Amino acid sequence: MTVHRRPPLPGVRRIARALAVTAAATTALGVTVAGSAQALPGQPAEPVAKNDVKAQVDQLYDEAEQASERYNAAQEDQRRLQTEAAALQSQIAGGQEELNRLRQDLGALAGAQYRSGGMGPGVQLMLDSDPDGYLARARALGQATDRQNDTLRQVLDRQRRLDQRRAEATAKLAELEEVRRSLAESKSEIRQRLLKAQRLLSGLGAAERARMVADDARAAEQRATRGTDRLDLGSLPPSSDRAAAALAAAVSKIGSPYVYGSTGPRTFDCSGLMYWSWRQAGVTLPRTSQAQAHAGQRISLADARPGDLVIFYKDMHHVGMYAGGGVVVHAPYPGAQVRYESVNAMPVAGVVRV
Repeated sequence: MTVHRRPPLPGVRRIARALAVTAAATTALGVTVAGSAQALPGQPAEPVAKNDVKAQVDQLYDEAEQASERYNAAQEDQRRLQTEAAALQSQIAGGQEELNRLRQDLGALAGAQYRSGGMGPGVQLMLDSDPDGYLARARALGQATDRQNDTLRQVLDRQRRLDQRRAEATAKLAELEEVRRSLAESKSEIRQRLLKAQRLLSGLGAAERARMVADDARAAEQRATRGTDRLDLGSLPPSSDRAAAALAAAVSKIGSPYVYGSTGPRTFDCSGLMYWSWRQAGVTLPRTSQAQAHAGQRISLADARPGDLVIFYKDMHHVGMYAGGGVVVHAPYPGAQVRYESVNAMPVAGVVRV
């Protein structure tokens, strides 16, 4: 069997689009292409089992989604650290200006004393290797005026604060650099998994690949629908008006493509769809599925109401929204679109009422 290999495509989104064409509704990421059996002379090559390929591709996409949620979390950390570092830099700039002003005031006082005949406490303080000790001695001996004492205390206090802010800023910048490395690693991992999945699919014969794509497309069409006319979602009402609004927003995006790291409004990953939908209801959820698992009250699946978040897998790397009747709406994986799915299609880790 001839193995058709496609050249790597730069960028996660381009890879996802390529997979959408070749894989349609398959899932995952991970292993290398299974070696194709060599046919004996005069005999046809043994085809790669479709079920084996699909299982491996499913695993690859699953691993890519886990890496994607780590990527999303790192992006959130990056934004937070950038904001905190900028605030610290602003505080440092303001503190340095104030410190310079206080030193100028202190220098003016000390200069006046020196010209009047002698070295005043301000000058001695600036020359002393132990300003704290000098200030204590000056107070005890009554050698400094109230104004000088106050200015000296302010200088020392501002200097301490400034040193502390600089240390905090240095730590934040180091943490930010570590997060950036984590972002690059997660992005690389996603890309590698998607490329492996693409190569695995390309290893199938053209006829077998077309047959698998057609089968998956049919299965996806049976599961995914733009309305509730072919689904029995039950009559259970949402838990709140906000939950109803969030569910309506999620359902309105059925048919939208899955793209790693996307929060809409045209493309989504799993947690991105939940984030966007609840934003339409006036609620800002955390960005990742793991954080969304702690964004509200934990309830049992038996008590789930439309609009509740359903968290999947032990490591909570996937999330959907309960729509009623044992069905969730979610963004499944690359090559697939936002759709309805049975809540039992994946292992449930928990249900959260926002």
